[in-house]
Amino acid sequence: MSLLKKLAGQTAIYGLSSVLGRTLNYLLVPLYTSVFAPGEYGVVTELYAYVAFLNILYIYGLETAYFRFTSKASDQNAYNVAFTSILITSVLFSGLLYLFSNEIAGLLNYPEHGNFIKWMALILAIDAIVAIPFAQLRHEGKAKTFAIFKLSNISLNIGLNLFFLVFCPWFLDGNSDHFLNAVYDPDLGVGYVFLSNLIANGCYLLFFSKTWTKTRLLIRPIEWKRMMNYAWPILIIGFAGVTNEMLSRAILKYRLPEGFYDGYSNLEVLGIFGACYKLSIFMTLAVQAFRYAFEPFFFTKASDKDSPELFSKVMTWFVIFTSFSWLAVTVLLPYFAPIFLRQASYLQALDAVPWLLGGGLFLGIFYNLSLWYKLTDKTRYGAVISVTGALITLVLNWVLIPIYGYMGSAFATFASYFSMVLISFFWGRKHYPVPYNVGKVLFYLALASFGILLNYWLQESLVSALLIILFFLILGFLLERQAFRTLRASR
Repeated sequence: MSLLKKLAGQTAIYGLSSVLGRTLNYLLVPLYTSVFAPGEYGVVTELYAYVAFLNILYIYGLETAYFRFTSKASDQNAYNVAFTSILITSVLFSGLLYLFSNEIAGLLNYPEHGNFIKWMALILAIDAIVAIPFAQLRHEGKAKTFAIFKLSNISLNIGLNLFFLVFCPWFLDGNSDHFLNAVYDPDLGVGYVFLSNLIANGCYLLFFSKTWTKTRLLIRPIEWKRMMNYAWPILIIGFAGVTNEMLSRAILKYRLPEGFYDGYSNLEVLGIFGACYKLSIFMTLAVQAFRYAFEPFFFTKASDKDSPELFSKVMTWFVIFTSFSWLAVTVLLPYFAPIFLRQASYLQALDAVPWLLGGGLFLGIFYNLSLWYKLTDKTRYGAVISVTGALITLVLNWVLIPIYGYMGSAFATFASYFSMVLISFFWGRKHYPVPYNVGKVLFYLALASFGILLNYWLQESLVSALLIILFFLILGFLLERQAFRTLRASR
């Protein structure tokens, strides 16, 4: 139990930084949805969808490879080799994006906004360059430093957004002679979202100033080849994963029949769906915090003889927590969503959120299961599973969007992650058996699903929502009271 508490503690710190950071960052959603029309916000949604794909390309699996090889006493150069490789390729990739920024903007139907592409190129490069230093913090258990750096970045980003989108328009109204007019351009509009991100990301380079003094640029073809043999399937897994998450927002405006939603253009629909997609952030936060802590954890504990039983307990508690999160967020969604989505037009896509939350839950289960192919160095199997999920996402989005609109995308997300869990579970039993408590996992998933359906049948009243949440908590406590006692006794 002490190891579970350690993992829970690490997850809590990562989760606190993620929750606080995303909560602060999420305060920008009401700002964006009040300042920008759905069509303008659609630009932000689309470009950041492409950025998610490019983030995977820029890191190409070396973050996970670093965890694998840095744990071996004979491989002390893993950090420098991984960092040098990413630095070189980041300069190359972003240089090409910067050079052809106007042509790319034209292809995306934003011919007058080549500067957006240039800023995104720099953002991508900085994100990639600091990826291995952040991985080193996780490997060394420096969760607090990790959290401080992340929160500082997010706080600065929010401050800059408020400065450019709120303060400057208010302060300069009627003050045409003020020096801020040389800084602020009202015609830039959504461009300030990207510019604020770039300035905030630039501070990461300052945060890691001590790290740079200890980092050596190291090119060792043999070590690099070993890491890449492990990493290339992770790259494919990453692409497949971001396809599952972002494909709907990348193709929705192209695949949706024009006029499908009366009174809204396809770009406006994309903005509406993108804003509601943000509400699934509550599940994403839980999964992300867990992944940050769990990946270095299972690599470290893999050699222990009782590790399979430990991994089983981790899975059970993860499902209990995320099932409750799925239930609670879904039944309370009608009451807090209007707080974040300030215009009524954004609320029409709320029905998609429970499916997106459920998809995020199964993604978290997949992360739990993924330890079998990472620990056995069979990452190619993970690539096959992830590509299968991506193909399901692609096919279902292609087929369902013209029929069900953005709900088709939500269905596709849920179905894809659910399929990946099934494939990984049955495949993993053959290569790295873990005695998962399947009955208990299925029970809590079914309990959450039943609560969501019951609340829907009861016309989604606040009283029924609170009673359903309370019932889950009481039943969960009664069923797990012995585990709680054991956990308390291990302190």
